[in-house]
Amino acid sequence: MKNEELKKEKDIVERTYRFALQIVRLVRSLPKEIVGYELGRQLLRSGTSIAANIEEAQGAFSKDDFIYKMQISFKEARETNLWLRLICDSEIIKDDKIKILIKESIVLKNILSSIVKSSKRKNS
Repeated sequence: MKNEELKKEKDIVERTYRFALQIVRLVRSLPKEIVGYELGRQLLRSGTSIAANIEEAQGAFSKDDFIYKMQISFKEARETNLWLRLICDSEIIKDDKIKILIKESIVLKNILSSIVKSSKRKNS
């Protein structure tokens, strides 16, 4: 693997870790009612799963395993974007930080999509 590829890989690992940390902080600030609890539970699961699967991909047994873990991360990023938009649009909380997280989830989706596509090309 080239130095540039290694740097990009480390960047996505760190970026998704920071994103997961922001998700944890957001979920802790949600109202302690049924809607806040349920949406928070879903958001916490999908938002932290992105980083967890990327971390697992770093120790993949094969290129196919790596691609599989990155595909899961991509799907989790899509789901996370949904929960963030739902929380924002339903005005459960009124915090501009959620809009930043929505934008970051879109960036992560795009990065992960690109990683999956380029990995599949290299694998075939």
